Amino acid sequence: MTTQHKPGIAATGLSDEAVAYYLETHPDFFERHSALLTSMSLSHLNSGSAVSLIERQVDLLRERNHKLERKLTDLVETARGNDVLAEKIHRMGLGMLRANSLENCLAAVETSLREDFASDQSILIIIDNDSPALQSLAQQGRFLKVTHIDSPELKGFDSLFESGRPRCGQVRDSLRDFMFGQGTDEIGSAALIPLYDQQPIGILAVGSLNARHFHPGMSTDFLSRLGALLSMALQRHLANL
Repeated sequence: MTTQHKPGIAATGLSDEAVAYYLETHPDFFERHSALLTSMSLSHLNSGSAVSLIERQVDLLRERNHKLERKLTDLVETARGNDVLAEKIHRMGLGMLRANSLENCLAAVETSLREDFASDQSILIIIDNDSPALQSLAQQGRFLKVTHIDSPELKGFDSLFESGRPRCGQVRDSLRDFMFGQGTDEIGSAALIPLYDQQPIGILAVGSLNARHFHPGMSTDFLSRLGALLSMALQRHLANL
């Protein structure tokens, strides 16, 4: 007794991988065997009823198209958000350039952070060796804080200055109290931006009541640009004190 086999198929059959590889390497297979497209049927993705291979392909292509549309929408929204953020930083930069004194420069930055960036609380910490002018300016408002280069509190920011990059997320209680003051435990997250003039000259800290507003996974490119602009403006005014 002999066993009948389909033409071209060995007695052992073909694996799924072999069939898939053949179809991938012979994309014209269904053009040469178009009758198969109508005779083959598959279970529908949702209902379980039988549909043709072409219908299944249409469903898959439609699903892929929806995914691409969602991805494109996300990219467009991100681009629009970046444009808005870039415009705000541009306005802040112009305000710093127009300022003819350190006091006016600080006022422009504080106002921009509060009105354009809706910060819940912000503080500019400048490292100084007991400049009377800076100390006097710091006493006039809450935005500026002056600390000595040997201040023990600065040790907590060593890794920030070593990296030279902004850092976002939640901060330790001791650092939060040093930056924003005692009794500011409502600050849930913060962005810390190191400021440089060859050597560290300070830190800009922007706090949010939302614990997830500033998080470690967010991009810090715009914060870096903001830090570079503010560092340059501070260099100019601090040199004239």
